[in-house]
Formats: sequence, C-alpha cells, structure tokens
Amino acid sequence: MEQTDIIYFDNAATSFPKPMQVYDEVRRSMLYGGGNAGRGAHRLSMAAARKIFDCRMIAADFFGCEDPEKVVFTMNTTYALNLAIKGLLKTGDRVIISDLEHNAVYRPICALARDRGIKYDIFDTGCKENTSDDKLCEGIERLIRRDTRMLICTCASNICSRTLPIEKIGRLCRKRGLIFVLDAAQGAGHISIDMKRMNIDVLCVPSHKGLYGPQGCGMAIFGDGIECDTLVEGGNGYDSLNVGMGEMLPERFEAGTLPAPVIAGLCEGIKSVMAVGVEQIAAYERALYARALEMLDNTDGVRVYAPQFAGGVLLFDLDGFTSEQVASELDRYGICVRGGYHCAALAHKTLGTRASGAVRLSFGRYNKMSELEAFWRALRSVKDMR
Repeated sequence: MEQTDIIYFDNAATSFPKPMQVYDEVRRSMLYGGGNAGRGAHRLSMAAARKIFDCRMIAADFFGCEDPEKVVFTMNTTYALNLAIKGLLKTGDRVIISDLEHNAVYRPICALARDRGIKYDIFDTGCKENTSDDKLCEGIERLIRRDTRMLICTCASNICSRTLPIEKIGRLCRKRGLIFVLDAAQGAGHISIDMKRMNIDVLCVPSHKGLYGPQGCGMAIFGDGIECDTLVEGGNGYDSLNVGMGEMLPERFEAGTLPAPVIAGLCEGIKSVMAVGVEQIAAYERALYARALEMLDNTDGVRVYAPQFAGGVLLFDLDGFTSEQVASELDRYGICVRGGYHCAALAHKTLGTRASGAVRLSFGRYNKMSELEAFWRALRSVKDMR
C-alpha cells in the first residue's frame, strides 16, 4: 500500500507525516553536519554542535525557559520522566500523581515505591463528574502531607481529550513548596506551555508527537534551583578528567553521543508549529473531534469515552468486537488507529473501559475532514460483519 493511500489517525503515538522541512533538515544534517557534537573542534563537529544549540534556543523560547542550557536532550519523554522522578525523589518521599497517568510516570513511581519506600497518592481528574478546575485543585490540596515532595502529572491524557489546569496546579505547587514535574507528551504542540508562568520545575516533552520532529529524542527542561541526580553516566565532552558528570547543565545529563540529525529535525518541527500557531492547531483538532463525535454518536453499538472533552484524542469501542479487532479491520481499509490499553492502564481504569481496552483516534494538523468520512464508512462496514 502506498503511503498516499493511508489515513493516519495515530498521532498520539507519533505524528505522521512530518513537515517537509523536517525531512530535509535531517538529510542536510547527516550530509553536511555529520560530526559528533562536543567531541572535537573540526568543522563537522562544530556544525552539529551549532544545530543542537539552535534547537536548545528554539525550545527554550517556545516553552518559556529563560536559559537554553537547561534544555537537556534525552532519548524520549519516558527517559526524561525517569530522570526527573528518579533523580529528584529520595527514600521516604511522597509524590502525588493523577489518575490519568501514562506508564512512563506510573511504572517508575511504582518501582520507587517498591525499591526506595516512596509513597504516592492519586488525585481525581474528574473525568466522570466533569469536575471544575477549582474543585480538582482542592482535591490535590487535601492529599498534600508533610512528606509530600513532588507533584507529577500529565498535561493532557493520551486516551481522551482531557487536559488539566496546569497553571492552577503549578501555582498550588509553588505555594505549598512542591516540585512540579509536567509530562507534556500529549500537550506539547497542542497546548501553550510557559514554564515560568505555569511554575513548572521540570518539563518533559517528546520530539516525535505534537512538535512534529523525528523519533528518537525528547527533552527534560529544568527550571531554576532544581538539583537532580544523574540517571546515566558516561562521556559528555566536558571535564573528561573528572570521574563525575560535573554540575554544569546540559552536559551533566547528556551522557554519550547526542542524535544530532534528529535534534536538527526537531528544531525544524518546533519552528513549523510556531509558524502555524499552537492555538490554530488545537482549534483544528477540536473541529475534527467534533465531526468524529457526531459520526460516532449516530452509529449504533459505539460508545465514546469522556466525550465532553474535545481535542486531539477520541476513545471508543464497538459492541461485538475487541479493540484490537476493530483496529485490525480498519487497517484493511488503510486506516491507522490504535486499539488496546495505550500504555496507560491507570487511565483506562479511570475511564472504565472494557476488558480489551478501547480504540483510539488521535488527530494531527495534516488530517482532513474527508478522511473522517472514509473512516466512518469503513467502521460501518466493520460493524456489519457481525
């Protein structure tokens, strides 16, 4: 099947296609800037280093970070979250998370609960009661205890379009002296994020989703005054005679060779999002959501989860079929969706999905309304197979 025949509704996993400038810049970087950044003063090494620093500058500006040196490149968002969680929490600390967390948050927290005696509390995001932002924050405040050190939560769910009141949560964390770590895997590029205004201490984001960069890179962006232990040690091109990683950011957390071509592509992806505008992208995704919801509401046997939250992600199931069966049958029509638990068992429990999970449609700025019509026709054909 040619790519032009594919209808892609799996942007929450990775955005596709990418802007052409992303593809072009990855190729250009590999051809003309293929040296190892920070590992030499020759022209190819310096070209790679310049592109990496350009991306730090762009990312810092985009996310409201005043110091580009605090933009740390990681393997992905999961690595960035593990760095923040395992590098900041100490034995006996307590942490608060939401009931919509991805396994990239939930599993490290559970591992620390097992290995370091970390305690955790889960706050209710109000997906079923349509809780107000103020009530949600009141629920968080009731969970804060003397040993609570951190609050970590998703910016936006990866299985429905629920977004959390990040600015209010950040203000509460600052008032109560909590470290605020934000998982923006689904928020970056879809929601305006300003670290300073929102009091975010560590922001964890991917390249390959809403920022339209390549796979293989993420970022942990640190606020002022955050002292974090290293997760991995190794060569960083800095103070090589020292047995430690040093204290200077970003080198302290960037052990090993950075994926310079991927970072170059990420830089262009962020630029493309800035050129279109986050609010414009979000408005278009809400329009796609509204049309998809209208179609599914008019289809017997379909249940949509948390339909009151409009955005880039829609979760549903179809009577008589497992989620994997629906996804597999839609693929026969060239339509890419994802069934199952989406690496977010805690969130699926919160929404009360069925034993096989559910089917996820996730939209991006390159989707078209006409593609939804094709999806609906295909889904009705699948439904008629019963």
